[in-house]
Amino acid sequence: MKPRLMAHALGSVTALALLMAPMTLLAQDQAPQASQGTQTEIDPQAADQQDPGTTKATDAASDSNDADAPSAQTASADREPIPLVPNSTDWSSFHGQLNAQKYSPLDQITADNVGDLEKVWEYHTGDVADGSGDTPATVWSATPVFVNDTMYIGTPFGRLIALDPGTGEEKWSFDSKAPLKAFTQPVLKNRGVAYWQAENPVEDESCQKIVYMGTGDAKLYALDADTGERCADFADNGMLDVNQWNDINAKYPLSLLQPPTVVGDHIIFGWAGKDWAYQEAPPGTVFSVNARTGEREWTFEAIPESIREKSGTANVWTQMSADEEHGLIYLPVSSPSPNYWGGNRPLDSIPLGTSTTALDVDTGEVVWSRQWVHHDIWDYDINAAPTLMDITVDGKQVPALIQATKMGFLFVVNRLTGEDVWPIEERPVPGGDGSVEGEYYAPTQPFPTKPAPLLDQSEKPKIWGLADIVSGGQCSRLWDNLWYEGMYTPPTTKGEGTLTYPDSAGGVQWGGVAFDPESQTAIVNVSHIVQYLKLYSREDYEQAATGAGNESGFAPQEGAPYGMRLEVALNWLGMPCWEPPFGEIVALDMHTGDVKWRRPIGASQQYGFFMPERWGSPTIGGPAVTAGGVVFIGASMDSKVRAYSLETGEELWEDQAEAPAVANPSVYEYNGREYVAFVAGGNTILKDQVGDQVVVYALPQD
Repeated sequence: MKPRLMAHALGSVTALALLMAPMTLLAQDQAPQASQGTQTEIDPQAADQQDPGTTKATDAASDSNDADAPSAQTASADREPIPLVPNSTDWSSFHGQLNAQKYSPLDQITADNVGDLEKVWEYHTGDVADGSGDTPATVWSATPVFVNDTMYIGTPFGRLIALDPGTGEEKWSFDSKAPLKAFTQPVLKNRGVAYWQAENPVEDESCQKIVYMGTGDAKLYALDADTGERCADFADNGMLDVNQWNDINAKYPLSLLQPPTVVGDHIIFGWAGKDWAYQEAPPGTVFSVNARTGEREWTFEAIPESIREKSGTANVWTQMSADEEHGLIYLPVSSPSPNYWGGNRPLDSIPLGTSTTALDVDTGEVVWSRQWVHHDIWDYDINAAPTLMDITVDGKQVPALIQATKMGFLFVVNRLTGEDVWPIEERPVPGGDGSVEGEYYAPTQPFPTKPAPLLDQSEKPKIWGLADIVSGGQCSRLWDNLWYEGMYTPPTTKGEGTLTYPDSAGGVQWGGVAFDPESQTAIVNVSHIVQYLKLYSREDYEQAATGAGNESGFAPQEGAPYGMRLEVALNWLGMPCWEPPFGEIVALDMHTGDVKWRRPIGASQQYGFFMPERWGSPTIGGPAVTAGGVVFIGASMDSKVRAYSLETGEELWEDQAEAPAVANPSVYEYNGREYVAFVAGGNTILKDQVGDQVVVYALPQD
């Protein structure tokens, strides 16, 4: 969902410039309006949920949907107490735990000794391509999952590998033999695997522990976690063809690039599609299937049936989070199609689009929903699992969640009700300039008051003087030809288009927010990226379109009256036209919502030159935090992995990986030793450097 950021960014000319523009700590200075954010409440007992969305129970779930079934609001009353923060030394899912805190209770590695970390093993999958041949380039963002005394990884070539977590020695591997074809994305992707085990395992019976992995051609595989053999009782001999349910606007397969979310015996997943390509696309179904059998239990649709065939997507392509004790799963819902024109969907017709929506995990019924972008025409997908947390605000404990967004906004609400923790205000936003026919424009959008926005979107970002000078004023001329009236300035057909800050590149990407429950500190990395967007009439598009890169350039939006072009604002040397920093890592005190510290993260790099770290780097991938007071993160262009002090933000340690570590790190304990693992797979959105490395660190042994 992000265009190519800096394929030619920060070229060698920049290496000569060691002067630094002063780094501004950004804050939102837009005046608030006295109105409250929008909350959609659904009656889960209603017979017809066509507006705003639809939940459909299948035979496998019929027992929990009859007249005597408990409502979604009361379903948690019968559940056993389950701590939000498990005291586990595993890293058993994409975000470590279902709460998406990316937190480890391990404290063997501390802020005092993390500088002594050493590489203890590395593993190369061999599943890598740079796109120069017949095989598309790989983008590898798989969190290393540690559970069952094993590390499990999925690869962009559709293989699932089990490794010894102490040595990196391969235990077994499985090859799905998925076609090496870019079905929906311009590259081959994999974000890892999911794990389930029976509550009461039967001795000597297979598939009491299962690892799941999806493929780009919509196949979900279930393998015995100990042996790697396919689980015969799951769907068709261990393979579920999800595309059998792709029956509306089936323009492409429902690519399973993100691992499922496992809650009890439910395997819950969405899918990834082909961005910017079509007006009418598959609607964004979320599926729940039984962990043992693969039988479909319920489905959820964010798009009402009445408009489903005219639009599409509003899917969940990223990870979800869950509150097991209260029986809730939280969906980060993306925008409807087409992404940059909404004339096919009147205002308020898809209220669950671009939202956080809480479902009853057993029935799929909506408990509450908050829409973060009304009538989204900017591709502002909610792209990260909300992070669940218990926080103390004004002396009261609040069951909260924090939803990170591409916009650089962090929305904090009560995770049981969806109500504001700090006020979220509806503020007026710009309307159209009259150049786009048939469009609708939302008059207001939600703005959080706390935490303050991570980026200052109130005016055009300042031009970077160095980039402007060396390009002969190119950046100034571009700025003069871009329309911008603040956040949510709509797309236009005029000039070079609309300046967007940020747009699809983020803000915050799918790595999301980490959280330390002891100090109640949230950690988030944010990219500062300026892009510009232009719409073209169908005739003008056919004349102008010259192709696209990895989610950048021209895209047709077939079926809509407008094609589009989205670019990063670079000069001819590939230097960003806006002032540094280009990326930061930020710590927030969740008692107050205030910033504790913020600092540039990483170094932008191209042509072999590393830029000053005070300029920072765009980032993809998120942080992990430990009870030892350490924040671990890769994510940056310079292919380094780093450790920061949770308390102060001081950089404490770094090492060089073979490619940008665009996956969330994992932290685990094995045989009494604490390990930190990174996948260094790269992403051509950042730069043309890909890899196949798993690299693991620990303290020296005596």
